[in-house]
Amino acid sequence: MSLITIFRDIPDPRRGNAQRHELLDILTIALVASVCGAESCVDFAEFAEDREQLLREFLSLENGLPSHDTFSRVFRLLDPQAFGRAFEAFLTDLGADGPGVLAIDGKTLRRSFDRAAGRSPLHVVTAFGADARLSIGQRAVAPGENEITAARALLATLSLGGALVSGDAIHAQAETAQLVLDRGGDYLFALKANRPAMLAAVAAYFADPPEPLASFETTDADHGRIEVRRHRVAHQVDWLFGDRAEPGAPTMPGLATLGCVEAVRGDGAPSVRYYLSSALLTPERLARAVRSHWAIENALHWVLDVGFDEDGARNRADNGPENLAILRRLTLNLLRTARPKLPVSRKRKRAGWSDDFARSIIGQMR
Repeated sequence: MSLITIFRDIPDPRRGNAQRHELLDILTIALVASVCGAESCVDFAEFAEDREQLLREFLSLENGLPSHDTFSRVFRLLDPQAFGRAFEAFLTDLGADGPGVLAIDGKTLRRSFDRAAGRSPLHVVTAFGADARLSIGQRAVAPGENEITAARALLATLSLGGALVSGDAIHAQAETAQLVLDRGGDYLFALKANRPAMLAAVAAYFADPPEPLASFETTDADHGRIEVRRHRVAHQVDWLFGDRAEPGAPTMPGLATLGCVEAVRGDGAPSVRYYLSSALLTPERLARAVRSHWAIENALHWVLDVGFDEDGARNRADNGPENLAILRRLTLNLLRTARPKLPVSRKRKRAGWSDDFARSIIGQMR
């Protein structure tokens, strides 16, 4: 499905005279403006004025150009779930090379708070295809929720067949693990101090394993420092079940692999991280999966903050912050999948400078 087709099917939340401008036109202008470097509703309106001739090549604009108030009102009222269905346009690309690692992580939009209304900053959970480097879903943490429940609500909407869902220790919960298994995937969760008894038991096991464990070592020399990582896995996990590991706590369903990653930078002391997985991982696959998970930080959160100034976004009212967060992720998906193969920052600059380059990007979202 193309983005234009999906935009056409989104229910219009406006009524009566407020529908002067077509919803399809408003959303398309906002997306094209975001591709070209716009970051706010005021930017969208000014972009439309400056590039009206380009926009009229593929939009009717029968009642002229929307104002910044119109953009703001639409994004405040729009149903985020309906708007979020636009991520479906990229699922085919995500599956082109196999499901791979699906990273789950949360991010706070730091300036979306509203002190006058007593509203905290928006916190969103994103599902990120680490191999394809595409966002495939987003869910805001609603009042009274936390990142754990929001992640479960997001995972419940996704088909996870064959995917390895990775997450930080906050998601190492029996209910979340069972949901991933029920949706057809496997999980890989970090094990930290929020499960102290299990962490102590696993750490003691890897400190003195009953038998030699398969291992895999990698060496990185990025950013002027050398880091050596040793990855080990254990598939004998029966001893961890029951009250012996963590009295009174539910066990992790389908647990098949315990993982240990020891990292040493230069002459410093080693750091050790532990993992729980339902997949039968080899040390090599554990190494790839652990590194792939961090793509959500480097290839999504960092790009949104630096390239799209997401932390500086000040839209605060109603559904506005969540819908504009969706728009930014859609823009990033579009730029990543669109030809030619250039860095996202260069594509945005060239689309902002050149109508011909902008047309080439727009043509790939139909």
